[in-house]
Amino acid sequence: MLESTYSDQHAFAPFLNLEACCPAPVIVQSVEVLRFADVFLVRATSADGAVGVATCNRRAQYLYPMLKGLVIPFFIGQDARRLEALVNEVYPYKSNYKYQGTPFWNCVAYVEAALFDLLGQVAGRSVGDLIGGAWRDRIPIYLSSMRRDTTPEQEVAWVGERLAETKARAVKYKIGGRMANNADSLPGRAERLIALARESWGPDVTLYVDGNGSYDHVRAIEIGRLLERYRYSFFEEPCPFEQYEETRMTADALDIPVAGGEQDCNMGHFKVMIRDRYVDVIQPDLMYNGGLIRALRVARMAASVGMNATPHSPKHNPELATLLHYASVVRNTGPFLEFPAVKVKYDSWYAPQFVIQEGGYIQVPTGPGLGITYDPGIWDKAEAI
Repeated sequence: MLESTYSDQHAFAPFLNLEACCPAPVIVQSVEVLRFADVFLVRATSADGAVGVATCNRRAQYLYPMLKGLVIPFFIGQDARRLEALVNEVYPYKSNYKYQGTPFWNCVAYVEAALFDLLGQVAGRSVGDLIGGAWRDRIPIYLSSMRRDTTPEQEVAWVGERLAETKARAVKYKIGGRMANNADSLPGRAERLIALARESWGPDVTLYVDGNGSYDHVRAIEIGRLLERYRYSFFEEPCPFEQYEETRMTADALDIPVAGGEQDCNMGHFKVMIRDRYVDVIQPDLMYNGGLIRALRVARMAASVGMNATPHSPKHNPELATLLHYASVVRNTGPFLEFPAVKVKYDSWYAPQFVIQEGGYIQVPTGPGLGITYDPGIWDKAEAI
């Protein structure tokens, strides 16, 4: 484990100046929740008639009562240019802190994304510009396999096909049984797959694995030693995410970087994980953790100790836009960000489609706000929730 001097003074200081981008107030008149097919959308409208839209993650189908009852009412009538402060102030509003957790912060993230899009539409600037200015316009990705139902041979075969098709340079796949108390999804799958992937794809492909909390620290260390032998680049969530000490014992024992933080939304937890080096790579999810602003704060905390902040985000639809703008601005993301390995069937109701460019890149959307345009016909078909 590396020792560094932690400082969060920079991380928690205000860093957005949205008034400079939008000289006149942008008063939030309404925030609607809409369902189109199986997708939930949040649409924010200003008093001047500007509109911002965000696509929710799939958790919204269960969370929309909290979204409508506890989160949206706070933002109505507010000046969206105060978004950084508003994300803080919604927490104590009507005792929302009593609902602390990823369900609450998902709801905040939905509204924040719609308001960032709204502000971008008003200013005629991208979200990347609003949060500090992009230093790159395309993001290198790793192919992320979400499967555990494959044999090692099957996994290497189908992911290998995608590597050949996309010319991507990095892969992450699943091992263990997902919060399974040391059980594997198939007997011996992890050990065989760890070796076979490296042997099949060669030394030039960066390899990561995700344990999804499968192991106690003793077994995680055994698996980690094997990963070190085959030159893997990080071991994600080896132990159950809420068992911080198990994770830290694993990270302390291994040379391979241990990654985690996907399930976290408590900024105090992030502070401790980063300051005391419970992990070597921090992985906030931009939805679960409450949105872009809070993820940027985590990235700043991580930067103070030379740690990468590599968000969890296996998305391909408009949800991905926020991550891409984050990655266009933040410099300590690590070499690759997550993108589904599966061949995606795209839909025509939004543009652009996030297609892997040769070499393993995704283009950051251009245009105002999040850079996503929606087929106007969907609004006639969408159901107000």
